[in-house]
Amino acid sequence: MGFRSLLEEAAGSRPDAVVLADDHGRALTSAQLRAQAERAAAGLVGLGVGAGDVVSWQLPTTLEAAVLMAACARLGVVQNPIIPVFRAREVGHITRQVGTKLLVVPETWRGFGHGEMGRSLGVEVLGLDLEGTPGEGIRLPDGDPSVLDRSAGPTNLGDCRWIYYSSGTTADPKGVRHSDASVLAAGASMITGLGFDAADIYPIAWPIAHIGGMALLTAALSTGGRLVLFEVFDPQTTPERMATHQPTILGSATPFFRGYMAAQRPHGDEPLYPAVRVVVGGGAATPAPVNREVADVLGVGGVAGSWGLTEFPVATSETPTDAELGTTVGRPVAGVRVRVVDGELRLRGPQCFLGYVDATLDADVFDEEGWLRTGDLGVVEESGRVRVEGRLKDVIIRNAENISAADVEDALLRHPAVADAAVIGVPDERTGERVVAVVVVRDGDTVTLADLVEHCRADGLARHKCPERLELIEQLPRNPMGKVIKRALLAHSNSV
Repeated sequence: MGFRSLLEEAAGSRPDAVVLADDHGRALTSAQLRAQAERAAAGLVGLGVGAGDVVSWQLPTTLEAAVLMAACARLGVVQNPIIPVFRAREVGHITRQVGTKLLVVPETWRGFGHGEMGRSLGVEVLGLDLEGTPGEGIRLPDGDPSVLDRSAGPTNLGDCRWIYYSSGTTADPKGVRHSDASVLAAGASMITGLGFDAADIYPIAWPIAHIGGMALLTAALSTGGRLVLFEVFDPQTTPERMATHQPTILGSATPFFRGYMAAQRPHGDEPLYPAVRVVVGGGAATPAPVNREVADVLGVGGVAGSWGLTEFPVATSETPTDAELGTTVGRPVAGVRVRVVDGELRLRGPQCFLGYVDATLDADVFDEEGWLRTGDLGVVEESGRVRVEGRLKDVIIRNAENISAADVEDALLRHPAVADAAVIGVPDERTGERVVAVVVVRDGDTVTLADLVEHCRADGLARHKCPERLELIEQLPRNPMGKVIKRALLAHSNSV
């Protein structure tokens, strides 16, 4: 079943299930989503878009973005979601590389002229008016569905239909080609891993243009569960607004978790999120101190970890009933196999991407037997649970000894004065690399390098792993999914 067929099936079998809502009081049932997608698809036809064309879109997490996803699938185009923080350098590279027929953007959003940027790149632009509070309608091109070719599709489920660009925590973005089959497999993994069903309500404030947005939309259509879309995450206001929707699932990274916990504390023993049954995290296990705090403050067992890449979304997942929740990233989901080679986790399974847009990169990412080289270090325990222990590129080599940055970060986060922390390695003439702690201090507290070294030693960290330099920072740079952008920290540290 392709994405278009999934939408047709959902609209036919669960027409009244509200699968999408937003922060402005709008909502779409499965049947309404199909109807809006048909009208938007007809509007795109009027702009000269047809099957096989590449439609790039850079939209915030809105109903418009979700309807556009369905409209593009209806036409059989290749769609290229782009996260909103990318600017002319990245968007220009992407649109040239994929051969964009039409770029759909907000004319302006959060003070930035996306429409002007797109036109400066020489690509055909559809600029949408997404500013201000929307009315009841969907702000997309509107056309008569009778112009659509009813005989079109379904296409080969293995054909490229989605091109995602990694947000790049340590390297430039790379174009990742996916089929309907691979992205729907990721959605099925969310259903089995989280037990996502018709009773679930999941507010999301991270970019729907991330591959996780497509996976969650397929999960909602498959089950009748509901996604509530928020354009931005403001830690001061968004957690309270999310609470009004009575969510059953919250996610998905440490900055979000801290916002939920800060919102809960003024309410004392009265739960702000009484219906929440699971808090989910992605990419790697949540740092142990944060995991315990989530369990204590939000009244859940911990953070249900999952792991995947843009190239292989949702490879493993904990379930809400797992013992010692949050200590690993769970077991491989159905159809996925994991093995460890020289400490590196490698994957095979139906979620695997088709290859990069730049095919010259494929040789380095697949091994000789066709397994995906993830670049993540880890182990598979006897129980089958996977533990991610860092990145191949996130290992500091000091005096020929490998030091996992994640190990040091976990220790730092257990210090009472540390609100957030990241660890990087910088060149050192004597030792090869030096361990640098980049720390955000809690309001009203102070901390010194000597304090942190003493704490890390008391926490059981070996002497050679302890920080040798401390850099204090107001806020760690993170990508839209909450992952620390270490290349930005390295650039700053090397300039000091």
